[in-house]
Amino acid sequence: MRVIPELLRNLGANPAEVLAAAGVPPELFDDPDNRISFAQRSQLIQLCVDRTGCRHFGLLIGQQAGLHSLGLLGLLVQHSADVGSALRSLVRCLHHHVQGAVTTLAENDRTAMLSYSIYETLVDATDQTGDGAVAAMFNILRALCGPDWKPVEVLFAHRRPDDVRPFQQFFRAPLRFDAEHDGVVFPADWLQRPLAAADAELRRRAQEQMDALELAHRGDFREQVLAVLRTALIAGQANADQVAAFFSLHRRTLSRRLSACGTSFQSLVDEGRFEIARQMLENTDADIQRIAVMLEYADASAFARAFRRWSGTTPSRWRAGCAK
Repeated sequence: MRVIPELLRNLGANPAEVLAAAGVPPELFDDPDNRISFAQRSQLIQLCVDRTGCRHFGLLIGQQAGLHSLGLLGLLVQHSADVGSALRSLVRCLHHHVQGAVTTLAENDRTAMLSYSIYETLVDATDQTGDGAVAAMFNILRALCGPDWKPVEVLFAHRRPDDVRPFQQFFRAPLRFDAEHDGVVFPADWLQRPLAAADAELRRRAQEQMDALELAHRGDFREQVLAVLRTALIAGQANADQVAAFFSLHRRTLSRRLSACGTSFQSLVDEGRFEIARQMLENTDADIQRIAVMLEYADASAFARAFRRWSGTTPSRWRAGCAK
């Protein structure tokens, strides 16, 4: 985010005017640990796209992001013992920088995937935000693994842009658009790579400060569950027992805590499904059957009925309205 004023100037826009239109004070960019709401950040990025005409503005932001952009968290990640523990610290603590999305690390025998999924509803520029996140994750992985690291595939949760050259030139790797989420897939062997420059004492001090920050900014339980659900739905693991286990809770305890927040597990599942469906209908060309299967509906008709209940219209009409 700190690079936005300079990018605006380079693209011929007036940073002061754009920041004022978005209601963002210029001094926000002075400290990487400063916070901005996800909705306001998204609105700012959309304004940047509109004022500059640059359709890959989000990618340009991400190209200049990395561990240095994360303040204290970047220090913790940089001084972890190995790449795997570094990425797990990133996943666990990134919500201090981004409250409207969740980052996850998935592993199997051959590959690992660092992914980014937006769960906040009704925000602008989700495609631009995702592009920036993928570029930042790419930079972080390259910094941790070294120049020999190469991704297997780079994923984008939006349709293929008219001009893919900026993406090809930066990533120099296979690109897949219309994906379920944004992410970087790479060989799992890299997770075991030790970080030679890691300093155990610096890591300990950074962890202590991150733990204190966690206590000071303990988030709303409803939002925490929704963040976990957003990824669990895509992974096909969105049942109450699995989500409760993530928080080290029994299913009944999870239900009671959500009830105290004025909601229920099923309500959050529906909210998460609606958000994922809207995002895929608006940003990708994935067919409705594929979206239905991903969200674990028996068929496209069952998904269409649920979508009509949530929105008052059909998935096809929603997509057509977004295209206008």
